[in-house]
Amino acid sequence: MAISEDLPQLERKLGELITRYEQYFIGLEKREPVQMLVEVEKLVRRYAGTPINNTMYKYKYNMLVARFNTYREHWNRILRLIEEGRYSRDRFIRDLHQRQQAGASPSREVVAPQPQDKELDRIYQEYREARLSCNLPVDSLSRDLVAATIKKSKPSLVARLGTEDLTYRVVVENGKPKIKASQRK
Repeated sequence: MAISEDLPQLERKLGELITRYEQYFIGLEKREPVQMLVEVEKLVRRYAGTPINNTMYKYKYNMLVARFNTYREHWNRILRLIEEGRYSRDRFIRDLHQRQQAGASPSREVVAPQPQDKELDRIYQEYREARLSCNLPVDSLSRDLVAATIKKSKPSLVARLGTEDLTYRVVVENGKPKIKASQRK
């Protein structure tokens, strides 16, 4: 086969490989598409040492190889995170279930949310998003846990800052999210 026939085949197989890996990472595919990866690598290696005289084919080949290498690094990073247990395949589904459960829990309380509740919800959401962005688990995190942590640290903060009028914010320090308190202005 000539390069003019192999390039469209490489482009098609690379697109299919990208799709298969994305399906694997979100949990639709049960196994990593290793066989297809080997086929694409074989097509890439076929012209690795051969000089390509046609500029158009050479450009297209180099672009496909660069795209393949970029995706391969991305896939290796995600596979490493999966092996270390720091990557959740069903993060979207888990978040959806948590939102549905959170929406069902206020049924016992019909009172309108107070400003403190809104601020606590804001802090909880920011803290949760910060933990997700740092690839930390949020399974055991709850609104009540955040509220208990704030309530526990409030007396020492009031003594240190000299006021009960506090505002809270979430910051990430050294790769770990923290809830910081300061005097409301």
